Amino acid sequence: MFGRLGAPELILLLVVVILLFGAKKLPDMARSLGKSARILKSEAKAMKAEGQDNAAAPADPPAGEPAPRTIKAAPGDVSSRPVTEPTDRTTQR
Repeated sequence: MFGRLGAPELILLLVVVILLFGAKKLPDMARSLGKSARILKSEAKAMKAEGQDNAAAPADPPAGEPAPRTIKAAPGDVSSRPVTEPTDRTTQR
């Protein structure tokens, strides 16, 4: 019943979408959808690369001072900056 959509059905569907959302908002919606797709793709690529890096990494971290962590400004952003984490001095004497 719903397996085949022809040209008249698609045109009717397009007209309904334009009437519901308005012609002015459709480009913004398409732009945000494309941006979301790019972010999802870059995050998936980063997770895949991280998984490959973790498989090749040693099981135990080296003894001594831990490596500084970095924060990325946005998904897919190549520029990063080191993070200085505050130390909790309330439990130390």
